[in-house]
Amino acid sequence: MSGYTVVSLKEVEDFAPKFGHSPGMEARFASRPLELEEAGMSYFRLSPGYRQPFGHRHKRQEEIFLVVSGSIQFKLDDEIVECKAFDAIRVAPEVVRCPQAGPNGAELVVFGAPKVDKDTEMISDWWTD
Repeated sequence: MSGYTVVSLKEVEDFAPKFGHSPGMEARFASRPLELEEAGMSYFRLSPGYRQPFGHRHKRQEEIFLVVSGSIQFKLDDEIVECKAFDAIRVAPEVVRCPQAGPNGAELVVFGAPKVDKDTEMISDWWTD
């Protein structure tokens, strides 16, 4: 393995169609293509107003969400947090999280550490009106 890896996030496979989340969301998981050993990295694009249909939390991995464009609301446990382009938000492992894009959609880059297999608990229909 080389001392570095270059990957275009927009060329990483979009997993959203496989899980029925397209066209409202793109989900590109870059950890393997980047050969990350100690962290995770993903790219998400959410269409205007799109709410991820599930919440999730981790056992050990904390995440940093960087809003690249647009705006987004995160439901974090029982609190709604508003973020705009270039806001970064850290979420502790045990906090249940779910994003909803603002009126112009949103693009996010997500970093997670430590990289832990089978660390995610998915919670269906967690954020309902």
